Amino acid sequence: MADELRSQDWFGGGGAKGFTHRSWVRSRGVPEDHFDGRPVIGICNTWSELTSCNSHFRELAQHVREGVLEAGGVPMEFPVISTGETLTRPTAMLLRNLCSMDVEETLRANPLDGVVLMMGCDKTTPGLLMGAASVNLPTIGLSAGPMLNGSFRGKPFGIKDAWNLAADLRAGRATVTDVEEAESCLNRTVGVCNVMGTGSTMAAMVEAMGIGLPDNAAIPAVDARRKVLARMVGRRIVGMVREGLTLDKLMTREAFENAIKVNAAIGGSTNAVIHLTAMARRAEVPLSIEDWHDIGRDVPTLLNIQPSGRYLMQDFHEAGGLPVIIRDLCEAGLLHGDALTAGGGTLAETNAGAECHNRDVIFSVAEPYMSHSGIAVLRGNLCPEGAVIKPSAAEPRLLRHRGRAVVFENQDDLNARVDDPALVVDADSVMVLKNCGPRGFPGMPELGMMPIPAKLLAQGVRDMVRISDARMSGTSFGAVVLHVSPEAAAGGVLDVVRDGDLIELDVAERRLDLLVSDVELRERLEARQVPEPKAKRGYAKLYIDTVNQAHDGCDLDFLVGRTGSDVPPNQH
Repeated sequence: MADELRSQDWFGGGGAKGFTHRSWVRSRGVPEDHFDGRPVIGICNTWSELTSCNSHFRELAQHVREGVLEAGGVPMEFPVISTGETLTRPTAMLLRNLCSMDVEETLRANPLDGVVLMMGCDKTTPGLLMGAASVNLPTIGLSAGPMLNGSFRGKPFGIKDAWNLAADLRAGRATVTDVEEAESCLNRTVGVCNVMGTGSTMAAMVEAMGIGLPDNAAIPAVDARRKVLARMVGRRIVGMVREGLTLDKLMTREAFENAIKVNAAIGGSTNAVIHLTAMARRAEVPLSIEDWHDIGRDVPTLLNIQPSGRYLMQDFHEAGGLPVIIRDLCEAGLLHGDALTAGGGTLAETNAGAECHNRDVIFSVAEPYMSHSGIAVLRGNLCPEGAVIKPSAAEPRLLRHRGRAVVFENQDDLNARVDDPALVVDADSVMVLKNCGPRGFPGMPELGMMPIPAKLLAQGVRDMVRISDARMSGTSFGAVVLHVSPEAAAGGVLDVVRDGDLIELDVAERRLDLLVSDVELRERLEARQVPEPKAKRGYAKLYIDTVNQAHDGCDLDFLVGRTGSDVPPNQH
């Protein structure tokens, strides 16, 4: 087997062959027998104090290392850029593709036979998987795990509750003291958001696709069982290398279909649409935005969790976690149960023994929490290449709606006017935000859940139809239409919407239309002014010049596909 390993091209052979490579590694105190043909395992670590979701990864990586050593492998930990959603500006999404490039080039350039991807905060999961898919080594994912439930004044407190508290502050129903007290009550531990936000959604996608081991999605970050999982991941990646279980055998069309269905069942984040599309294109697996409707439309929502429901991620884990949902969907014939997993068995086999401990948290296919799926894809003259909405997170009355547009040209315009008492808006209005797409912002920020105008909040309005070319956090909720494609900055129809225009949304019919004549629409588009790019140099310019639109996954066009893991030429 030694001759088949990539690492032996660096370390193999006696005498002078491999002398320099072995010698440099020996400087760390590595014993001689580590060069005898054992699998060399990369531990790709996105630890950073700037990424609170992942800030426990130093300790977690040690458990991975111990598992690798126990299984007879050689662990080599390395860092890549850590794209934290909470602090990064203008948006972590701008850096997701840069993260993927970091991973891809590091894996290909170094003597690695397999890799453990340590991922957590929203963009670290797709970024790492996109880069790894372009190289295609044996790969396994280890997610950060969610933080523990928040607790505020004797009650469970999740991020949806925090959004509602912030709205109450703007409406005069809460005080600054209330909000300041809630700060320390929400984020009590490290880990990703304690609701089904994008971090937990993508961890669930890793598990559903078989790239991670069972329970990857929901074990809390600070739970000792997360450490045990890390050690088992370290053991398993060594076996995957010996079996030749490369990432392309897991990231199949069937696995992506399973992910779409599981996302529907958990009421997962709309961001998964963009991330899975980008991952599929890296893996050279055909996947379109239409697949989200065609594949996921018959899957009911089974999980009663914020933002679509009541409970939090810790409750999900204690009720049985994602294996319960996977088992139920497999038994109902809704998943490809024969899909291969990183553990070596099939998806159905791996999750066959899962048991539900709380049916108020995890419902069943026979008696679902909601009958409709988590994401709907819209078409129409306002979004000819598509847009998405999460029906389970919206007030049902707004899923079929006609209203007059209240237009904001950009984020600054929104912030300046949304709470102006003179703003001409009512509960039936449709709020429209432009220039927050991949090119226009740049980076497609999470601004889609526009704040309800303060004067309407004071009247008790909690939801409105909102439309933009932006994304929204997986922790967000409402009748929010996102990812309008093409975006305004790329010449999309969104750019020419005016105050007072009638807009019609019909989720059941999958329609989103600007109700103006074709002639007037054409005249408006011909008269539009092309905006100046917002970046003149550096990575931001590269991003603006080459980024694909939302329906294509917002990857850089030259990164789509894979190059493989061939060993580069030796410089010595």
